[in-house]
Amino acid sequence: MYLKNCWYVAAWDYELIDGKMLARTILNENVLLYRGASGEVIALNNRCPHRGALLSEGRREGDGVRCMYHGIKYDQGGRCVQIPGQDMIPPKLRTRKYPIVESARLIWIWMGDPAHADRTLIPEYAPLHDPKWRGTPAYLHYDANYLLIVDNLSDFSHLAFVHTNTLGGSEEYAYVTKPVVVERQPRGFRVERWHMNSEAPPFHKKVIRDKDARVDRRNHVIMLIPGIFYMETMFTPAGQGAEKGNTQNAREYRNCQYMTPETDRTTHFFWSYLNNFEGSDPTISQSLLDSLIEGFMEDKAIIERQQKTLDADPAFESQMLAILADAPLAHFRRALSKLIEAEQGAPAIVAAATKVPSLA
Repeated sequence: MYLKNCWYVAAWDYELIDGKMLARTILNENVLLYRGASGEVIALNNRCPHRGALLSEGRREGDGVRCMYHGIKYDQGGRCVQIPGQDMIPPKLRTRKYPIVESARLIWIWMGDPAHADRTLIPEYAPLHDPKWRGTPAYLHYDANYLLIVDNLSDFSHLAFVHTNTLGGSEEYAYVTKPVVVERQPRGFRVERWHMNSEAPPFHKKVIRDKDARVDRRNHVIMLIPGIFYMETMFTPAGQGAEKGNTQNAREYRNCQYMTPETDRTTHFFWSYLNNFEGSDPTISQSLLDSLIEGFMEDKAIIERQQKTLDADPAFESQMLAILADAPLAHFRRALSKLIEAEQGAPAIVAAATKVPSLA
C-alpha cells in the first residue's frame, strides 16, 4: 500500500557515474536507472518482456539498452527497436518507462500514472541549490519499513537517549525541552524545538574551536509525504537572544533526508547534511558526514530490531500505545492513509490536490 502518484528519490547522481547500470527496487518494482549517451537519466522496468532477463545485466547503447540474453534492443522510451534476425517488431514488445527529474544531484522518479507526473509537485530544497551550503550526499539501506524511519524522525526526544554521545548531547534535552510549534499540515507536519543554555552536542563540538561554550540550540523540521524530511539547526552563544531574532555568530546546518520504500520491509535512505561556515575547509563536511553516519547507525540498529519484532508478531503494530510526543507521527500516518485511499479511487484528482509549494 504505497502512494504512487508522487515523486520519490531514486538515486543520487553519483550513483550513475561511469556508465553504471543501476538496478534498484522501488515500491516493489524492479527498476533500471542509467545515464544515456545524451546525458539524460533514464528509468525503465528492469525486466526484458521477452523472457524476463534483467536489463541491468545488458549493455547500454546510446540512450537505449540491449538485453544480453537474446540481443533485443530497447530505446530510451522502453520500445523495442531491434530483434536480431527478425525484421518485424511486435508493437507490444516494450518495457515500462518511468518519468524522471534530475534536480540538485537528486534523481526523482514517478511510480504512478505518467500522465500526472507534474515536476512542480517536487518539494525542492533551496539549500541543495545554493553553493554557500556545503555537504556530502550519502545513502544507507535499511532492513525496515520506511514508516518506521519516519516515526523515528518525528520525535526528537530520542536524541537524548539514542544519540547521547553523537547527535544529541545529553539526556537533559528530553526532560527540559518541548516543541514550541507543532503544526499539522495536509501533507505532513512542522515542529520547532529549542534547547537553551546547553552543552553543545558531540557532532557540533568536533567542528568548532570553543568546545566548552554553552549554546542555545534550535531545531526546526518539516516532514512531508511520502517520506521527505527537512531540518534547520542553529547554534548561537547562550543567552544572546536568538529566540527573539538575534542570531549573531550563529552556526547553522541544513539537513535533508529522503525515505523511499524498496519493499514492504526494506528502505532506501538518502541524505545530505549541509553547513554554511566551512569556507575552504572541506574537513568540516567530512566530519559532519562521519558524525551523521555514526548517529544513523544507532537509529538503524533500533529500527531494524523494531521490524524484526513486527515480523514476529504482526498484530503488535495495532497494539502499540501512544504518548503525547507521538502526535506528529500519528497525524502523518493518518494523512498518508487518506491520500492512498483517495488515490485508489480517483488518482487524477489526488495528483492535482496534493501539490506542495517550494521550500525556498
